[in-house]
Amino acid sequence: MEVRGEVRDPIRVIRGWRGRAACRAVGITYRQLDYWARTGLVQPSVRPATGSGSNRLYSFRDVVFLKVIKRLLDAGVSLRQIRKVVDVLQRRGVKDLTEVTLLCDGSSVYECRTAGEVIDLMRGGQGVFGIAVKQSISEVMNRLSTLSCAEVPVVPPGQPAAAAPQTPVAQGADQS
Repeated sequence: MEVRGEVRDPIRVIRGWRGRAACRAVGITYRQLDYWARTGLVQPSVRPATGSGSNRLYSFRDVVFLKVIKRLLDAGVSLRQIRKVVDVLQRRGVKDLTEVTLLCDGSSVYECRTAGEVIDLMRGGQGVFGIAVKQSISEVMNRLSTLSCAEVPVVPPGQPAAAAPQTPVAQGADQS
C-alpha cells in the first residue's frame, strides 16, 4: 500500500543481451563470441558465464565493444593486433571505447582524442603527427591572398602552344 507523499526507491534494472542476440546485433558468429569471451578479449559485464549451460549477458557497451572488434577485423587488423590495441588502451586508462575515436589504415590502429593528438596503438602508444588538411588549406589560401602571383594562359590539350604574351605579375600585399 502506498502512503501519500511517500517516495519509494525504484528497482534498479540493468539491461543485458544474451550471446546470440549480441552476435546478431554485431554480425559475428556465436563461436567467435564464445572464443573471445573464453580468451578474455571481451567479458560480459552484466552476467559472466558461471558454468556449462549458463547464459552470459552483455551490456550495451559490451555490444558496442564487440562491434568495434568486428570493424577492426573487417579492416584487416588481426585478432592478435586487436588484443594488443585493447591492452594499450587499458594501460592508457581508457575504460570505455566510447571515450575514444579509433582510426585504422589496415596495418595499424590509432587513437584520436583531438585533431592534433593521434596515438599509434600498435607501437605501444607512440605519438603520431596529425595534420588537419582542411585547416592547412585555409592557412595557405589566406597566406597566398597576400602574395603576388603570375598568371599563365591555359593551352587546351592538342593545340600548339602559341607565343602567348606574358601576363604581368599580379600585385599583392607582399612581393616575396
